[in-house]
Amino acid sequence: MDYTILTAPCGLDCFNCPMYLAANDDNLRSKIAKSMNISDEQAVCKGCRNENGTIGFLNMKKPCTVYACTTSKGIHFCHECDDFPCDNLHPYADRASQVPHNTKVFNLCLIKKMGLEKWAQEKAKDVKKTYFGGKFTLTE
Repeated sequence: MDYTILTAPCGLDCFNCPMYLAANDDNLRSKIAKSMNISDEQAVCKGCRNENGTIGFLNMKKPCTVYACTTSKGIHFCHECDDFPCDNLHPYADRASQVPHNTKVFNLCLIKKMGLEKWAQEKAKDVKKTYFGGKFTLTE
């Protein structure tokens, strides 16, 4: 698997996204389509880089700001930039429980620390699992 292609410049792991996985899973695609009130054909994403920074089911007409920025700077990931982190990576409070955008900076720091392959194989799935299902704690 080419993790560079299947990891968005912002650090989102497309290879673990239900919309990406739905391309090869008819049941998942139907479930997503029904929950989002979209057609089965729309309930699939090929990944940020494969979609040139747009998300088809969101009907984006131009690339997201992070994709456009990294492309213009000739870098693969935001953590490679001298301006990292910047406001393009600001977390979202709206729908935080449904979309993993608040994990971007954490993922990018892990990619920088661990390397892309090791992060993708050993940590990325756990980040999402913890984000959506873990309990907030300040002590062990």
